Amino acid sequence: MNAHRRINSAPHRSATARGALRSPGLLRVAGFVTALVTGGALALVAPPAYGAAQRAVTPPLTTPWTNQVGPNNALPEYPRPELTRVDWLNLNGDWQWAPAAAGDAPPVGQPLGRTILVPYPVESALSGVGEHHDRMWYRRTVAIPASWSGRRVQMNFGAVDWQADVWVNGTHVGTHTGGYTRFSFDITDQLRAGENELVVGVYDPTDAGGQPIGKQRLSPNRIFYTASTGIWQTVWLEPTVPAHITRLDMTPDVADSKLNVVVQAADGAGATATVGVLSGGLVVGSATGAPGSTLSVPVPAPHLWSPSDPFLYDVHVTLASGNAVDSVGSYVGMRSIGLTTVNGTLRPVLNGQFVFQLGTLDQGFWPDGIYTAPTDDALKFDIQAYKDLGFNTIRKHVKVEPDRWYYWAYKLGVLVWQDMPSMVHDRAPTPEAKTNFEAELHEMIDQHRSVTSIVQWVPINEGWGEYDPAHIIAEVKNWDPSRLVDDNSGSNCCGFDGGNGDLIDDHIYVGPGDPHRPANGRAAVLGEFGGLGLRVGGHEWSPGNGFGYEMQADAPTLTNRYLGLLAQVQSLINRNGLSAAIYTELTDVENEVNGLYTYDRRVLKPNAARIRAANQAVIAGTPVYGRTGLPTNTWQSIEVTTPGYTDRYIRHADSLGYTEHVDAGSAALLKADATWRFVPGLADKQCYSIESKNYPGEYLRHQDSRVRRDPDNGTDLMHQDATWCAVPGLSGTNVSFESYNYPGKFLRHVDSQLWLADNSGSTTYSNPAWYGQDVTWHIVAPWTP
Repeated sequence: MNAHRRINSAPHRSATARGALRSPGLLRVAGFVTALVTGGALALVAPPAYGAAQRAVTPPLTTPWTNQVGPNNALPEYPRPELTRVDWLNLNGDWQWAPAAAGDAPPVGQPLGRTILVPYPVESALSGVGEHHDRMWYRRTVAIPASWSGRRVQMNFGAVDWQADVWVNGTHVGTHTGGYTRFSFDITDQLRAGENELVVGVYDPTDAGGQPIGKQRLSPNRIFYTASTGIWQTVWLEPTVPAHITRLDMTPDVADSKLNVVVQAADGAGATATVGVLSGGLVVGSATGAPGSTLSVPVPAPHLWSPSDPFLYDVHVTLASGNAVDSVGSYVGMRSIGLTTVNGTLRPVLNGQFVFQLGTLDQGFWPDGIYTAPTDDALKFDIQAYKDLGFNTIRKHVKVEPDRWYYWAYKLGVLVWQDMPSMVHDRAPTPEAKTNFEAELHEMIDQHRSVTSIVQWVPINEGWGEYDPAHIIAEVKNWDPSRLVDDNSGSNCCGFDGGNGDLIDDHIYVGPGDPHRPANGRAAVLGEFGGLGLRVGGHEWSPGNGFGYEMQADAPTLTNRYLGLLAQVQSLINRNGLSAAIYTELTDVENEVNGLYTYDRRVLKPNAARIRAANQAVIAGTPVYGRTGLPTNTWQSIEVTTPGYTDRYIRHADSLGYTEHVDAGSAALLKADATWRFVPGLADKQCYSIESKNYPGEYLRHQDSRVRRDPDNGTDLMHQDATWCAVPGLSGTNVSFESYNYPGKFLRHVDSQLWLADNSGSTTYSNPAWYGQDVTWHIVAPWTP
């Protein structure tokens, strides 16, 4: 199977049947694009010149891909990689467009006054419109390839936000509601020879309505962003035989070495489905049966999919009805997901093994395309960034992406937590809104059943639009028992916990704080933490107005602070039984500057190598900062490395820790006070305790953040307070001393005093200025041998 067909499966949703409809209203457009077919592939005729002048809408920020987008190459890739066919016709490109008013008749046979570049939302710069309208019309014409004669023609939409009505040659063919899911109409009976007129009416009230909208808002502010109205995913035509495949529901059964497949079909009565699973072009197993039934395909000694080894099997499916045969290509990863007690703690397990899931929120917004990535390479970029930074998980936050996003997640190897887009956060849903929410939730799950990189559903976020969470979670678990189900992600802060599902999920900013332990059959995860902000000049949506949950002064400070948080997360894995952590976030979004990347994806703010090493350490269970070996049981002195203070050394006085100038002429007592030796750590022999030269048996320890010299009293607390883990110096050289029992906090000098400190800025001694230098020390020959 070639690479073009080896992608991501999804069902065509049968939308509301033909019938009466409430028209949305009029929009802007001008001109249309015709399509030709060459050798079964798509060729779009160049659009009229009117589009270019209108498209002079400049986004506040451009991405590396902004200028690659035009009417001849708007997302040209096959859009549904999990259910591919050879023949198809891409309808992306220039459409006529006009805003509408409620009750307007569809503009059949009426050219519209403006142009929009499909599939970019009307608010986006890439659309060429850059305006918000609740109601709008799209119009274009298309010629059906002669080679499709005798077959049914399906008109497919990746997604339209929120309600779409479609007319073909003046006949209304159907209505679809739901802004995040695919839908299709069979338009064969409405087609004619030559040009065919397509009209799409859209209505989307955004947060003035009660439908799922995620973070879209008519008045964006802080954590809520610009709306995305209208067609925002690929539109395409596809010829099929009458009995044709609409969806593949594939569920790996690793324990029994088989793949369970339900072939969903239209007009499939009496037809026969055949499923083949291939590896390297060779069939490893096949099964035949009726569409709608479960076909168990043997997969001997399955090669398991995981983030570290994202192996995919090819899948080939046919549906035979008489002499007509429908054939589609797909792919699948064999993996298992579940909950198991591991060393006394309830954990999510992948392929039977506990893998700590570490990722970030992924909001899926773009400065040029808003909800729609400018190109497929851009879509891939974000997921590759996760891999490059050492993450293994993405929380796709209150948005559903185009199918190609899930293909790249699958192929590159990341675990996905899939959120359901939430309803508005600040008012209770109506009965109609509840019914619609559950319908859209069910549809989202159905369309992504075969995406085995999705390991858990997150139906509710922080109580936004929440009602009866126990009911919602039970319904999701009933619809899809093969995955984990989160309850209310962030129930500790917002909304309420239904008490069921597989996970208890806290949000703590900046955190990571003290999240819940596993309880009542649920594993514990940290669904959001972090939010470290950094503005980068020249890469801001609104210069000077960006906010973060904790602003950082510069990139080194951000890097050190992130590592400090990650060290604390790591300590929670054993202490609290934490099984996953999601940092906020991968990229800036509009005025929210919490991203590791800027919103335009042009600048990675922190040090990539240190972030990657730390992330991989957490997943592997090794120290975040690494470890540095020190000479033990020999006398040493510990020199300050902060520029301008390198003549100062750690010493004790009146049982407290200080730094002080020491030289050859200093008093013998001062020299002795400034002499120490490293011994195996009192709490952990892999770390160190720092013993006084002139007070044998007394050690540097922290108490209420102040560092002091105290005798070993034999208590666990003393041993932990007096144990320091030597790590590569945070300034880039020498050594830093991380607290054993407060990971992410280090031995620091401030105004000649020694403190245990992070760089949060929450106290005078945690000031981020000069933090890396202040916590870095140089081990030198002793002042008193």
